Formats: sequence, structure tokens, C-alpha cells
Amino acid sequence: MTIRSTVRWAATHGVMRVATLRRARAGNPDAQLLVDPALQADPYTQYEKLRTDAPFAPGALSRLSVRHDICTAVLRSDDFGVLAQDVPVPAPLRLALRLAGPPPHPGPLDPPSMLAVNPPTHTRYRRLVTRAFTARAVAALRERTELIAHGLLDDLERAARDGDGRVDLVAGYAALLPVTVISEMLGVPAAMRERFLAWGDGAAASLDMGLTRARFAEVEVNLAAIDAWMREHLRRLRREPGGDLLSTLVALTDDDGSGLTEDELVATASLVLGAGFETTVNLIGNGAALLFAHPDQRSLLAERPELWPNAVDEVLRVESPVQRTVRRARRATTVGGVGIAEGELVVTLLAAANRDPAVFTDPHAFDVTRPNAKEHVSFSSGLHYCLGAALARMEGEVALRALFERFEGLTPAGPARRRATRVLRGYQAMPVALASRSSVPG
Repeated sequence: MTIRSTVRWAATHGVMRVATLRRARAGNPDAQLLVDPALQADPYTQYEKLRTDAPFAPGALSRLSVRHDICTAVLRSDDFGVLAQDVPVPAPLRLALRLAGPPPHPGPLDPPSMLAVNPPTHTRYRRLVTRAFTARAVAALRERTELIAHGLLDDLERAARDGDGRVDLVAGYAALLPVTVISEMLGVPAAMRERFLAWGDGAAASLDMGLTRARFAEVEVNLAAIDAWMREHLRRLRREPGGDLLSTLVALTDDDGSGLTEDELVATASLVLGAGFETTVNLIGNGAALLFAHPDQRSLLAERPELWPNAVDEVLRVESPVQRTVRRARRATTVGGVGIAEGELVVTLLAAANRDPAVFTDPHAFDVTRPNAKEHVSFSSGLHYCLGAALARMEGEVALRALFERFEGLTPAGPARRRATRVLRGYQAMPVALASRSSVPG
């Protein structure tokens, strides 16, 4: 790490790490969760320790909410925004950050990423991107996604036959399906799939807070690789545009005739690419694990395949791929009768809100027939509602349905391994044994 990088880490993640460890030692359940990998294996127990009738609970570094109504209110309110660059910090940290300078390769939580800007800048970005990311385009992708899914399942079957009968469901299917779909949408060569998965995995912790110095360095290396490749890719598309989403974005202009700058295009393209497969990889892996653990629900889907779309929303509710997000009060306001000062941070625990007993009956149960499964907040809400929600739902449905219809006897073949991230929740590896219809007894 360079001196500037070390100073930047110390003034951001280093300070947060020390503060979180101090809060954890004092017994704060949220802080304990953030620093203890053993607790991260089952974060829901910790979330329940924070659940009371009060609108907010004390979190690791700020107040947080586990309530569905409060989280939704915060996410939808114009009184709150994302962190952006104008977050007030103590003078010593402000000086350190000024000396370190801006990050050389901004991540998803750094401007000009759509996740890190507020209106009117966010409004402008989203207006341009939405033109290229329409519901019609997602619907048209369904048939192609089904073809990709069946091709990958063929590859899995060959790999199992040529090996010991076991395959890694994440590496061979859950990761490859969404990265293939989003790569085709962005005009990215198929040969880049594995590299983007590696870069994405290395950069995924950029959403976490309180990273170790080594993890921070790993994130920076992977963000730099994505940035460099994407800039060159955009230059190629300017010279030789295609029919892909990025070529459309490069050519799009706003109402005043302006388009996205190169930095804005790189940030948007990188975000769409990462979000296009990171969360969906987790959705597919989480869905498979839930169906392994609940054979009655798996049998129900086999009998009633029309339930698959609802099942995907139930997976998203029970195991949210994005566990939490943060908002900052843009002005003094009140939520649930509690005063929030201007500049104050509020954590919305999406995964806990998805298990709020005031909204979901028997909230910890996995029930593919749940009538209000779609009321989850796994895609956030309000201005920053996930642009790719429809795509993720479609891919999750196609991927899980094709997998369990093709291999009715699919079973775990060893312990699955969770990803070492805290904001994103999914699997790093999931060994399985395949069994096709013809090989299932009876």
C-alpha cells in the first residue's frame, strides 16, 4: 500500500474498525456481529436481539432500525439521502482525507456511482440509464437466459460425469449464469467472465465498513483492474458501437444535449456490471440452500411450478443478498416520532425488516406460498430502489427452476462455505451431487 492509501484506510476503515471493536466489547449486538465471523454465519439471531417496539436501536456506530415500516419510511423519505461526499467528519480526519486525496479508483460507494449521489445528480444518471434498462429489454432477455441456464447445466453434468460426481454449484452455475447475462448486456466478451467474477469477488468487500488494512488493499487492487478494463472497453465501444446496453449509454444524451462523462460512464458501467451478477449469484446460491433445507417446499414447487416467481421473492425475503444499507439525514426530520438531526446516519437493516413479525406471519419460516412475500425490502426502496430488480428476479426464477427441474435428486455433497462479506450475504462455494430425472429412484 502507498502512504496515501494507508492514510485513507486509517481515516476511514481504520477509525471505524477501532470504534466498532470498542462497541462490541461493550456488548452492542450489531457491533459484535460486524466483528465476529462466527456470528455472521447466522446474523438473524443478532438482529432479533435488536428488535423491540422502539423505532430505532443503538447500532455499531449509529442508530439503526429492524422494523419494516421504519426502514421503508427512511428509504422513501426525501429527508434522507446516501452518504455522498459532504458527510461531516472531525477536523483531524478531514485533514487526513485531504492529505490522502480522493480514491484513485472510486468504488460503488464513491461518487460518481449512482449509489453515492443524491438528486439532482442521481436523477440525471438514473434517467439516462433507465432509458437503456427497460422492462421490455429484461422481458426479451428471458429466452436467452433460459438457453444460458440449460447450457451451463449441460456443462455441470459433463463435469460431474468426468469427475467424482460432485461439482461446485456456485462456481459452475450460480456465478456463471448472471455474469454471462450481464456481460452480454454490456458487450463484454465471454472470455472475460472468469476474470470479472474474480475481480468482483475481490472488490465485494468495498460495501463493508471497518475493513482490515490487507482487505482494503485487496479491494483497491480489484477496483483498479475493473476501472482500467472498463475505460478501455468504453473506448472500443465509441469506435465500434454494438447493440449492447453500454453502446446505448455511450450514445445517449440528456434533455439538454449532454451525456455521461467518461468518469460517470465508467462508474455506471462498473456498478451495473457488479450489481448485475454480485447480488444474483447470492440469490441463486441462497435459494438452492433454502430448498435443500426445506424439502417440503421443494416438493411443492415440483407439484406447482407456477409458484416459482413467488418462491424467488420468498428467498429474497428470508435471505436478503444485501443485508443493510445506510442513509444520512439531509435535514432535521422525524421518523416514527423520533427526532433525527441533520447529518445523522441511520442504518436500515433490510434483512431484519424482511423478518418483521408485524408484517410477515411466522417470519423466520420459509414458505413459497407466502401471500405477501413480495413486500420485502431486499431491493431497497424509494429513489435508490434497485434498477436491476426485475432482471434479478427473472434470472433467479429461471436459474433455480431449471436447476431443480433438471436434477430432481440434487443434494449437497459437503459443507457449503459462506462469503466473507457482511453487507452482501451469499455463498463462496457449494458442493453438490447431481441426479437427473432418470436417476432418481421410484
